[in-house]
Amino acid sequence: MDAIGASIIAGATILAIAPASAQRYDPNYPVCLQRWEWGGSSTIYCSYASWQACKDAAVGLPAMCMVNPYWSQPGSAGPVRAPRGRAAPASTW
Repeated sequence: MDAIGASIIAGATILAIAPASAQRYDPNYPVCLQRWEWGGSSTIYCSYASWQACKDAAVGLPAMCMVNPYWSQPGSAGPVRAPRGRAAPASTW
């Protein structure tokens, strides 16, 4: 009976340990709020349109505001890349 009880406890322990969920960064908002929780974990909320709105929400909480690394300004086409291929000669003869 002890082996069965130990197996049940071991199985319950393994099932209780859940994998951490991935943080979700909403690319529609430029500012995120990172809030620390008991035990050292933190959660990131990217739903703030301005730095001031995030700061107002963080007052009195163990939190900080940060720039959303996945946000791109509306209408931007992304980073400018150099053209591919051979470069033109510097001078002609």
